[in-house]
Amino acid sequence: MPDTPQFLAKRLRSEGEKMTGFFAALDDADWEKEVYTEGTTWAVHNVLVHFLTAEQGFLKLFADIVAGGKGAEDDFDIDRYNARQQEKAQALSPQELLIQFQDVREKMALWVEGLTEEELAKVGRHPYLGENTVADMVKLVYRHNQIHYRDMRS
Repeated sequence: MPDTPQFLAKRLRSEGEKMTGFFAALDDADWEKEVYTEGTTWAVHNVLVHFLTAEQGFLKLFADIVAGGKGAEDDFDIDRYNARQQEKAQALSPQELLIQFQDVREKMALWVEGLTEEELAKVGRHPYLGENTVADMVKLVYRHNQIHYRDMRS
């Protein structure tokens, strides 16, 4: 599987379209269906908030690494970050969230397309993966969504 900017951007767009189609087809009751109940309960609405806010954060993080930064701080707390982001975006309607998700996904795909293979090979710290290449971090963006998608469909 080639880790070219074009290949990764194509995968981001393809997975983003799949997620958009899934969320767009939901009715009002579907948005409140519980997906995760351990710790903080997350409904489908919370998962889309997570997709949106995680991708917004990743876009900044990846750009920092490409620019020579180290990536996430060693003491970065994913759970605390996710909880804060849920609070910030909770008032957004499903339609607003979906529009913003589509926007950030296109920004991510465009940004990835503009990278060189050398930039994709840069290493930094991801909050979940630890030290890794930008290419692997980008792949995690769409794989991460696929995992949650599977859980929402269960």
